[in-house]
Amino acid sequence: MPDNSILVLGSSNTDMIIKVDRIPKAGETILGGEFVSAAGGKGANQAVAAARAGGTVTFIARVGTDVFGEKAVAGFVAEGINVDHVFRDPASPSGVALIFVAKDGENSIAVASGANAKLLPADVSKARDAFRAAAVLLLQLETPLETVQAAAKLAAKDGARVILNPAPARPLPDALLKNLYLLTPNENEAELLTGMAVDGEAAANKAADILLARGVQNVILTMGARGAFVAGKGIRQLVPAFKTQAVDSTGAGDIFNGALAVALAEGKSLLEAARFASAAAAISVSRLGAQTSAPTRQEIEQRLNEVLDGRGKKARRTGCGTSS
Repeated sequence: MPDNSILVLGSSNTDMIIKVDRIPKAGETILGGEFVSAAGGKGANQAVAAARAGGTVTFIARVGTDVFGEKAVAGFVAEGINVDHVFRDPASPSGVALIFVAKDGENSIAVASGANAKLLPADVSKARDAFRAAAVLLLQLETPLETVQAAAKLAAKDGARVILNPAPARPLPDALLKNLYLLTPNENEAELLTGMAVDGEAAANKAADILLARGVQNVILTMGARGAFVAGKGIRQLVPAFKTQAVDSTGAGDIFNGALAVALAEGKSLLEAARFASAAAAISVSRLGAQTSAPTRQEIEQRLNEVLDGRGKKARRTGCGTSS
């Protein structure tokens, strides 16, 4: 595979989405509107996002032998993703997620893991050649933690940059963090990992200190409309979010991470990668669904160019531009 190849290990689900006025409270029934079935799962979302953003992607996952699994694999192939290590599990159903999406774009999700829970360290060993070829390994937490740890350790040993998106949130051992090039929590995940509320840039800076002290090399803390706080050796900077009209936030973090992996595999700096990923995420929240909302490379670059062009025009109007 090319030097900029990306290996994604994680979950594959079928998302069952209902649009509602607001998220139901406990014990409450709400008559919803449109129903949509779409491909999902954090691992699959990130693999598709990376492929559309221009990456050469191999996906390691486990699906059932049911219609959901067959459709998922066909979708990966259509996206140009290598599925040599998407294993079929005859004893478990494919994963399913039930999702409510409110008018303001917020969502509530419940997941039946199915075959995702059977993705084991033995499957990591079966994909050994893919690890040797990868420039970046991208991980999440919808598969067993022991599998995530085995993959991170193996990839780090081979010299790949390991990115962990710690979602769904859960405590993590330092032994895992020490194998990470980059950790990408959102505010809630960062709070669980650090024990402190992350409610602004100052708090994000302190949370990053705690995570860096535990062994991870770099942190990008995603903060929704505030942007992405980048912290590492010699770097402490908030990358502003791109303005957009939110329709559905489902999968926005996955799109961010998939695009981020591509940018880093291509040799971009952390700040450049964060901007690239932020542009991709901004496009995704303006669309319904997870994988369906992932933008193409052309769309991401167009969004970046529009913002850069707008900043240039503003600088010229205020007399702050530079001349050659």
